[in-house]
Amino acid sequence: MIIEEDLLLAMGEMRYYKPNELIFCEDELPFYYYQIIEGTVKLNSYMEEGKEFIHNIFSDGQSIGEYALFANKSYPMNAETVTETSIVRLPKQAFFELVEKNKELLSDLVKDLSQGMYNECIIKKYLTSLSPTVKIKGLMDYLKSFHKKKPVYAFKIPLTRNQMACLTGLCEETVIRTLKKMEKDKIVAIRNGKIFY
Repeated sequence: MIIEEDLLLAMGEMRYYKPNELIFCEDELPFYYYQIIEGTVKLNSYMEEGKEFIHNIFSDGQSIGEYALFANKSYPMNAETVTETSIVRLPKQAFFELVEKNKELLSDLVKDLSQGMYNECIIKKYLTSLSPTVKIKGLMDYLKSFHKKKPVYAFKIPLTRNQMACLTGLCEETVIRTLKKMEKDKIVAIRNGKIFY
């Protein structure tokens, strides 16, 4: 958790969202700092033909869209809930006052933003591959990297096959075929339709 929940609630407000609700939209100006308390949020945009592209997925304790606050630019994508989600939102001015008073918090935010940029570079490396296996394995390595070391087949991939397709730019059928091949090659285990890596 970047900012302690109690501190956020003292200056902000808790908001509750159902699945598939928008938190903010592409081209809107940022007026709040958002931190997920519980739930899952995807950052997405839609192509001309209506196909969804998922840029990233965030969950408990992570913040979303703070880069737009610092840049004072409109959001380049949407933030949409995947599950029931609770979020504390802090007005922009209160967020900047909090950061100004707390240099350790500013340092944590810079580290978090830097980690996000680093992760973007890593994921782009895999996404530029022509191999579906490399793309999917890269995505799974990225997701698993946020959790303490887990033995093989102990990490449950928190995405649907459709979400994996939207994140990698592959079609869902290709993801399904590739995962079956990866299971045969003992890279993943599939139990009751869930993917373990």
